[in-house]
Amino acid sequence: MQLPEVGRGNISEAAADAVRAMIVDGRLSAGDRLNEVHLARQLGVSRTPLREALSGLVAEGALIARPRLGYFVRPLTLEEFEQIYDLRPLLDPEALRLAGVPSEKRIARLEKLNVDLARAKGLRAIEIDDAWHMELLADCPNKVLIEMIRNIIVRTRRYELALMREQKYVGAATRDHERIVAALKAGDLNAACAALKENMQSGRAPIVAWLKSRAARKGIKS
Repeated sequence: MQLPEVGRGNISEAAADAVRAMIVDGRLSAGDRLNEVHLARQLGVSRTPLREALSGLVAEGALIARPRLGYFVRPLTLEEFEQIYDLRPLLDPEALRLAGVPSEKRIARLEKLNVDLARAKGLRAIEIDDAWHMELLADCPNKVLIEMIRNIIVRTRRYELALMREQKYVGAATRDHERIVAALKAGDLNAACAALKENMQSGRAPIVAWLKSRAARKGIKS
């Protein structure tokens, strides 16, 4: 699995994306120790950007680093997902409430991103969806709240990768975004916050079902 051609500064990000996909696909199983030499050769990268990628995956909870032993795959679990994912339906609407109704220019950028999202797949869809939400909340004055949301986005990315591979869920996200923007255009901040909360909750059931199915196939406790 060679990485696609990427800019020099993006090699570690591309390597992290590849390893994350390998975890979601099951090519790297929970508890597996990563062989850095083999993995670097497999991805066609040098050890330095690979180590940067692996360190980033430790920070987001996908890997565990053990001194003198290396990196190990952290399991995808229903318990972790539910504890993390249930936070954004609480945090994002509050951040939007504090941000207020966006300017016309920001609404135009939201609409453009949503058009791009409708055409995207997989990791690219996740990246655009994340960018859409950050654009929506850009005027929130509580920077600590925004940082908390950013941290949760990082922690849930490997779970959402499984969701956004199916185009029907990408379509559902774009329709949710359209409802949020329509409420904002009407100046109805309360309705927009309510629609945003629904959007944040919509991915929960399919990911839970995927995790349970995955655990059943592997004969493990989710």
